Amino acid sequence: MSETIILKNVRPWGETATDVTIEAGRIRSVSAVAQPNGAKIIDGEGAILLPGFVEAHTHLDKTLYGMPWNPNAVGSTLVEKITNERNSKARLGLDPARQSARQVALSVANGSTHIRSHVDIDTEHGLKGVEGVMATREKYADVIDLEIVAFPQSGMLIRQGTRELMDEALSLGAEVVGGLDPCSMDLDPKGHLNVIFGLAEKHGKPIDIHLHELGELGAFSMRLIIDRTRAHAMAGKVTVSHAFCLGHNDYLAIGRLLDDLAEAGIHIMTTGPAGYPCPPLIRTLDAGITVCSGSDGIRDCWSPYGNADMLERAIFLGMRNDLDRDADIRRAVEVVTVGGAKAMNVERYGLAAGDTADLVLIDGETLAEAVVSRRLRPLTMKRGKVVARNGAALFEVD
Repeated sequence: MSETIILKNVRPWGETATDVTIEAGRIRSVSAVAQPNGAKIIDGEGAILLPGFVEAHTHLDKTLYGMPWNPNAVGSTLVEKITNERNSKARLGLDPARQSARQVALSVANGSTHIRSHVDIDTEHGLKGVEGVMATREKYADVIDLEIVAFPQSGMLIRQGTRELMDEALSLGAEVVGGLDPCSMDLDPKGHLNVIFGLAEKHGKPIDIHLHELGELGAFSMRLIIDRTRAHAMAGKVTVSHAFCLGHNDYLAIGRLLDDLAEAGIHIMTTGPAGYPCPPLIRTLDAGITVCSGSDGIRDCWSPYGNADMLERAIFLGMRNDLDRDADIRRAVEVVTVGGAKAMNVERYGLAAGDTADLVLIDGETLAEAVVSRRLRPLTMKRGKVVARNGAALFEVD
């Protein structure tokens, strides 16, 4: 018989204090409990209760977290960064299994319960990244739900053999088909989209496309993605990551794109970047589009920044989008929780009876105060099991 756990004195979304009863890894009830009747009691001490954070866009296979410092002298263009990273993996001794496990521990410590990771596939390194992250997914299945995107980081059509490797990765168990800048990387948007939508149809998988292309070029690629999504009846199964073109300074044109994205059921992922245009968060949400977020690369060959903290990511979203009101800060938190769960099609996610007990407690006076103060996470639960306390994972990695 499974253990009954009662989280006492917690405030769902920072609201009125109550108790949460958990059985068999699910929430049984959200209401005050006078008589515990032998249940295990965990005193939340008035902390804010949220569903676990969702890291909906990162690159577990290539973080350098925990490795010796790598001086970064790479050029600023996308191709320079991709080439440098591909060439540096062997030189640095990057082990995808070890490194992905280290980032998983960091994510769990910060309150994440779900991760979508893009994993590089190219003709130099083959499926090493996918195999390493799959090993991490299996080893730590009791502390994190990890979804793998087969990602042609170095291009697909321009590197013969990548298409076949993508097909193999999806057959091995990668859950999502990745794509990348159909115009500027592969120089063949029709051909690129033929491949990724074809793979999605063959394997019955969703799609997540990196779209860094700016302005009119990006809008052109976005319209092609919208058309393909409609033609393949893939509403709710396509995510466009970054979508810098939605930050283009043409209010009416962006409004039309947002309406079309909403009608097609396409999700948007934004990190709230400081150095690039990005989707206007509130306007995108108000158009009815599911928006999720993520850390992107963490301390890798691209950038030395990042700490896998999705509460801090809500700050970045707020600052980038000038979200000052408490209600709007809550919407940023919903992006890094509910939005990510919707984009990843996570079932039974939330704080209602019947939902999976994937939970995080956060100290704080109010939800907005907890965000801006980067408050401590006293506890993280995965399916009712405590997996982190006070910002530290309760399991070890190499």
